[in-house]
Amino acid sequence: MRKTERYPVQGANSLWNVYQTVSFWKVMKCFIFIQIGRITPFMSVKNWIYRTFLNMKIGKKTSLALMVMPDSMFPERISIGDNTIIGYNTTILAHEYLIEEYRLGDVKIGSEVMIGANSTILPGVEIGDGAIVSAATLVNRDVPAGAMAGGNPMRIIYTAEEMAERKRKNT
Repeated sequence: MRKTERYPVQGANSLWNVYQTVSFWKVMKCFIFIQIGRITPFMSVKNWIYRTFLNMKIGKKTSLALMVMPDSMFPERISIGDNTIIGYNTTILAHEYLIEEYRLGDVKIGSEVMIGANSTILPGVEIGDGAIVSAATLVNRDVPAGAMAGGNPMRIIYTAEEMAERKRKNT
């Protein structure tokens, strides 16, 4: 189960109440800096923008590929470890606005993680150190350290132990 905080709303769906939950000016600031970061080709500049203006926690030598879309309302709830690669056009969400409620959840991505292109990471998910997430995966639950996961909905393809065994057999 994902670790999210749930907030019920009254009346219209939660998106009609969005600016009661987050400041319009914060969303505008985040949107502008995310758009700049999405097209910035220099990893050090991109990481500096996200750390400085969005309060994201991004480790050393981490690479967010072109067009990665961090959460535009709560980017400060995203943390990414060292030497991780997040593939092209991946979306990292720390919020979800639903009909009768909205949910917030921290996204924790470990070190030495590889996330394939066009994946979506939902709020409240933790991806452990050394994990691999295949392209076009909907990450709707935690991925254990060292595991390989993929699909929509996501499933664990190999555990860390199975990956180690496969490597041992191939050498």
